[in-house]
Amino acid sequence: MLRALMYILPLALTIYAFVDCLNTPEDEAKHLPKLAWVFIILLFWIVGPIVWFAAGKMRHAPAGGRTPSEWHRNHRTRWVAPDDNPEFLKSLKDETEKDEAVLKDWEADLRRREEDLKKREQGGEGDKS
Repeated sequence: MLRALMYILPLALTIYAFVDCLNTPEDEAKHLPKLAWVFIILLFWIVGPIVWFAAGKMRHAPAGGRTPSEWHRNHRTRWVAPDDNPEFLKSLKDETEKDEAVLKDWEADLRRREEDLKKREQGGEGDKS
């Protein structure tokens, strides 16, 4: 069991360092380009990951609250919620105004038809008397 651990632990460390290096933005890799760090991690099986964790990456929080997930933040739409988007709110207002105008037209048409129907009924009653 201890022999297996001698191989599994460095392999896990290498995989973790490799994934960490790939998820690190280019401007947070110190001393070397990110591609060079990938090769160092993969070629020098035990030493590469240790050097990456010790000297390859900025460990303090960068200014502006950047995180490795910044790529996702930069590639999503600007507005997160619809109620934060003034264009969406304006489109809702425009749709509401259009709906109100259509409703007023329908009400006016209904009143006109009701009046026409009343006139016909009154005209028909006058003929019968």
